[in-house]
Amino acid sequence: MTKVFVTGLKVEAEIGVYAHEQGRPQPLVIDVELDVPAAGFGSISDTVNYEIVGQSARAIAAEGHILLVETFAERLARACMADARVMRARVRVEKPLALAPEASGAGVEITIVRG
Repeated sequence: MTKVFVTGLKVEAEIGVYAHEQGRPQPLVIDVELDVPAAGFGSISDTVNYEIVGQSARAIAAEGHILLVETFAERLARACMADARVMRARVRVEKPLALAPEASGAGVEITIVRG
């Protein structure tokens, strides 16, 4: 397997269940790791382009308010799995302001494996 990854991707999203989170974007920090079959890599078309991860994350954020970080993570993982070459997607979404200043971040990590 080959791992394609993106770490520390910063995206602004309207996310959260609390009244003070409604109607205002807040930062998310996203890490994604994708397992793809090892093969002869000669061009970008031979692998999963990691730029798609950023585009997908920004598109999900642009869809409007999301209540749960878990929902955002699952949507992003499923968007990554849309490429049939992705055998496993691990997505970690952190809200750095969620418990500030007591904690540097809080969030969720999910993994989806192609069955």
